[in-house]
Amino acid sequence: MYDSSHNFIDPTFGQFAAHAQQLVQYYNTGGFTDGGGTFHKSPSPNPIQWWGIYNEPNINNLNAARYTQLYNVTVPAMQAVDPTLKFAAIELSDFGNWEQQFLPTFVSGVTAQVDVLATHFYSTCNQRDTDTQLFSTIAGFATGVRYIRSQLATNPTLTNVPVWITENNVNADYAASNNLSNCNPGQTFVHDVRGSSAFFAAWRPLMFSQVGKAGAQALYHWDFPSDVQYGELDDQTGKTRLSYWVDYWLSRMFASPPGANLLAFNSSDTTDLETLAVRNDDNSVVVMIANHAVASPIDNNGPGAPRTVSLDLSSLGTFSTASLLTIDSATDVINGPTAASIAPNSPIQVMLNGYGVAFVKLQ
Repeated sequence: MYDSSHNFIDPTFGQFAAHAQQLVQYYNTGGFTDGGGTFHKSPSPNPIQWWGIYNEPNINNLNAARYTQLYNVTVPAMQAVDPTLKFAAIELSDFGNWEQQFLPTFVSGVTAQVDVLATHFYSTCNQRDTDTQLFSTIAGFATGVRYIRSQLATNPTLTNVPVWITENNVNADYAASNNLSNCNPGQTFVHDVRGSSAFFAAWRPLMFSQVGKAGAQALYHWDFPSDVQYGELDDQTGKTRLSYWVDYWLSRMFASPPGANLLAFNSSDTTDLETLAVRNDDNSVVVMIANHAVASPIDNNGPGAPRTVSLDLSSLGTFSTASLLTIDSATDVINGPTAASIAPNSPIQVMLNGYGVAFVKLQ
């Protein structure tokens, strides 16, 4: 469908839309017969409900206007085959100010169904960037989410469309030819172990909290079985890495809607500590504290700096039980962390010996 410069041969996108129709037929409606008379059908009995329309158009030769045109042609073509489909739009490779370049044009010009507005966030594409540099990117991601939400609000049909982050990880780089960095030509590719080290136990909770408060309703890891840079599971052995347990407990401590209300709080350290406090529907309370204090400004996968936190919970009332669960460099990566029972009396002392996250749960 492309010429040698990776531009669409068919400027109307009709060929792409026809291909998308065949994909829906292949997976969802019993198959299709090609022009040569050969029948094609997925061997899986499971249909695909959710479809992202064209991955990362901003780095794949589509500007905002052309992408909007492609979307408006493709989605109705797919719905003609299966009207129950759900669609994630845009899925930006989101660095710089790409939201500002794509959202106004798309929001004002889209006519097809949009079920989710999606984007991708990675903190770096260079393993040599410091821990401080990587942590500093997350505030910008939250700003990007808020901007997307503000743009969706300008179109009455899109006001309630949720924002999903459908790819997220520390480093987006990978090995190109001769084991050189894809993002940094001439530089040898090196796996960024911060995707599964104790650094991740501070970075992902910080990300989760910041973009969630900004209005993102989903945060998807990229990807699951892979190497030390990307994988939450080892792609050779299937064994869990530390990053697995971080997301495991984030997904269990903070319930899906309508599961929790954000609580207001005061903190004496918002520079190095990220706090997320919620009251659940069952009246339990979860307080998450992520320690992203950097020991040295030149650290790259450093240990982090220790912090001791005193939680004054007196304004929340009384509780009968409490537990503390910590994920850090000392966590057993195979068996995961274990919650310890603690006295439910305020104040509660939480010690973080470096990069990591602690969850206090009160019931």
